[in-house]
Amino acid sequence: MIIGWDIGGAHVKACLVQGGRVHEVAQWPCALWQGLDRLDAVLHQAAQRWPLRQLTHAATMTGEMVDLFPHRADGVARLAECMAQALGPGLRVYAGRLGWLPVARAGEHWRHVASANWRLSAELVAQRLPQGLLVDMGSTTCDLVPVRGHAVVALGEDDASRLASGELVYQGVVRTPLCALGPQAPVDGTWLNLMNEWFATSADVYRLTGQLDETHDQHPAADSGPKTRNGSLRRLARMVGRDAQDEDGATWLALARHFRQRQLDTVAGQARRVIAQAGLAADAPLVGAGCGAFLVPALAAALGRPALDFCALALPATASVPATAAPLAGWAQVCAPAVAAALLAAQD
Repeated sequence: MIIGWDIGGAHVKACLVQGGRVHEVAQWPCALWQGLDRLDAVLHQAAQRWPLRQLTHAATMTGEMVDLFPHRADGVARLAECMAQALGPGLRVYAGRLGWLPVARAGEHWRHVASANWRLSAELVAQRLPQGLLVDMGSTTCDLVPVRGHAVVALGEDDASRLASGELVYQGVVRTPLCALGPQAPVDGTWLNLMNEWFATSADVYRLTGQLDETHDQHPAADSGPKTRNGSLRRLARMVGRDAQDEDGATWLALARHFRQRQLDTVAGQARRVIAQAGLAADAPLVGAGCGAFLVPALAAALGRPALDFCALALPATASVPATAAPLAGWAQVCAPAVAAALLAAQD
């Protein structure tokens, strides 16, 4: 039995694998920027679910980026230490091209450990698919990772180089502030400048379009108000200096759909760039992962490509029993790096 961990800045994800098969997947909100005690609390919750000290663990992380830490090297070292205290010395940490390292060496190789979770997911895809583009769209970011010849062929390695190559796009379906999709938006046929304030997020957009799974929206809303249709209408209207009652519901739904299209267009533009850089074949599919995987079919249609689900590659044996596999498959899709960590570490 092995647990794969993905320690992010906003969520912690975990996957339990036994006998090479995924058995459980979980996600907890973790506002890591507010202190390491937030991670301690999540690990305490996990210990109520699994006998952590009796199991083997494999971890990856992106949480070293939060502004709790003065620099990423400190973040990697402190997160590794925190995890080791909770999980034991048998913990291994993923270091990209270096593979799995004992936790005690994480600080030494922090440049390879930092934000390497995207490669884990892509390596699993590469094992099971000769060619394709992994599109892992989560709450905050979108990873675009090309696979060709059963190998990961990404140009970037760290966050900075991946931002430069277009393989890391800061667009997500829950936490992205809508002012990042500006600078203007149409209301009743008139283009209005957006307010550059954190009044509303992408969660409000997809709540109004009916595409958001509420279990994936685990942090407070922008105004700490209710996560309801009316709450989202109020927040969306503020982006253009209005109140929800100033217009009818159809007007605000049209605005939400505008933001959805803006986000799709942004990701599609970067996906075209990554596909061209990697020289992927015209029929290479998009592999959707993350809580925003519901956007991948529309993205694939815009690019003229087929679409696959990450969970179909990670849990192929469950395809014949969709009624029992659906909840597990759904969370495996959302928590792709944790699932890949567990499966690949179990093979190692």
